[in-house]
Amino acid sequence: MKFGVSTYCFWQAMQAGELDVLQAIGKIAEMGGEHVEIVPLGYDLTDNPKLVAAIVAKAAEHGLDISNYAIGANFAGLSDEAFEQEIERVLRQVDIAAALGAKLMRHDVANSEDRSIKRFLEDLPKLADACRRIADYAAGFGITTSVENHGYYVQASDRVQALVGAVGRDNFRTTLDVGNFVCVDEDPLVAVRNNMPYASIVHVKDFYRRPASSDPGEGWFESSNGTRLRGAIVGHGDLDILGALRVVRESGFDGYVSIEFEGMEPCVQATRIALDNTKRLWERTKSTEGVR
Repeated sequence: MKFGVSTYCFWQAMQAGELDVLQAIGKIAEMGGEHVEIVPLGYDLTDNPKLVAAIVAKAAEHGLDISNYAIGANFAGLSDEAFEQEIERVLRQVDIAAALGAKLMRHDVANSEDRSIKRFLEDLPKLADACRRIADYAAGFGITTSVENHGYYVQASDRVQALVGAVGRDNFRTTLDVGNFVCVDEDPLVAVRNNMPYASIVHVKDFYRRPASSDPGEGWFESSNGTRLRGAIVGHGDLDILGALRVVRESGFDGYVSIEFEGMEPCVQATRIALDNTKRLWERTKSTEGVR
């Protein structure tokens, strides 16, 4: 098991010009992270081999694995030509993952205003075709691709499982975020248990939750059914993070665990606390195995 941090955590500071990706890698090392997950927000690695090489060198300097490369993508609602162009674009991103030395890559799959199960089942064959073709290409580099449970449309555990099953490739799995299931009003512990067999990497994220009838003001967003949510430091929010980590341990998972923070607190301090809390809670799971 290796604990680390997604560069997504530092998006707040990157937007403000306080950090760049190389400095973020240094911060992760200072916090005691063992790996870095590269999410190119605020910087672009396309046609930028110098920055790719600099990231590889910086991670090596600090003894960090580059665990995962995570990008956006959408294969739904496109013309045939646009569909093929999007697949080709993502294939070029696989090349970047290979250049980074990452053996895991997460790409998004679909966005849709119509989030109904009817629409999902209609889209599923085409989404699976895209993911299968990308996974087959990635296999040549020894890379496992994945879909994350986020974005509402492909977020519930059964939809993620349906896509993974339809793709039918051993190297297509899920980036499993233990917190994101609340965005579609699914019980996180049940959903994590459902999808751990398909996880390639685990994200640890926490949220504050308030009833749909509340009016908490700025900084909050709504789940599929109106529950108010706000990103929290891991261990400070309302989710049962200890319970989720216990499920992860009981599954036998022994890969990368990555912190994601998207709250309002200063991001560097928040990420450090989140990483410390996750490690501490993981140690507590050793004495609470089998507890439900």
